[in-house]
Amino acid sequence: MNFLWIFLVASLSMLRTIHGYAGGWSSAHATFYGGGDASGTMGGACGYGNLYSQGYGTSTAALSSALFNNGVTCGACFEIKCVNDNRWCLPGSIIVTATNFCPPNHALPNNAGGWCNPPLQHFDLSQPIFQHIAHYKAGIVPVQYRRVACRKSGGIRFTMNGHSYFNLVLITNVGGAGDVVSVSIKGSRTGWQPMSRNWGQNWQSNSYLNGQALSFKVTTSDGCSVISINVAPPNWSFGRTYNGRQF
Repeated sequence: MNFLWIFLVASLSMLRTIHGYAGGWSSAHATFYGGGDASGTMGGACGYGNLYSQGYGTSTAALSSALFNNGVTCGACFEIKCVNDNRWCLPGSIIVTATNFCPPNHALPNNAGGWCNPPLQHFDLSQPIFQHIAHYKAGIVPVQYRRVACRKSGGIRFTMNGHSYFNLVLITNVGGAGDVVSVSIKGSRTGWQPMSRNWGQNWQSNSYLNGQALSFKVTTSDGCSVISINVAPPNWSFGRTYNGRQF
């Protein structure tokens, strides 16, 4: 029994490392945006909208193309520390959630303003969280980063948008690996149906599901899945958010 337990724990640890979280450190650079109150970070390419009301706050980052992966990385969590710059670095590390995209600027060279150009790995942090690891005047600093598990309070949130025959579900507050790679939806009168990624973490179903209780199966990049049964009641409505289970 003890051998079996050790094997299962070791296998889980290996799986998490293979899928890129709980792994080693990699090198990148970091800048900041959004102003001192991080108001300029709201919205973003992951579709989360108001990052305060969604629970992400200012501990957020916009990722360069190499890390953003066309939105697949939305919701992933990273631990970041400033390194190799005694003038500008501060001790300690931060944990941020990927909530936005840092677009390339091909008019500028990679080492002089084109910080998010491929193939650079770059984090454009909210200004408040940047100032936890580096001085404001630094502008840009070398960092090391690694994927870590996301620790979220409460359940996964499903926000219903769209209209009949076009259900657009924003999925937020995802723990564990954080980055959702597949979603299925089930009405109380249907079987499980795969949803397609519309953009960021907005997932789409073209089925008519009005008047049915809704269940969701969410799978993250580490292969883990969680099923939330009858999260939305039969009288669910567009514009409302419903809380499911958590990883």
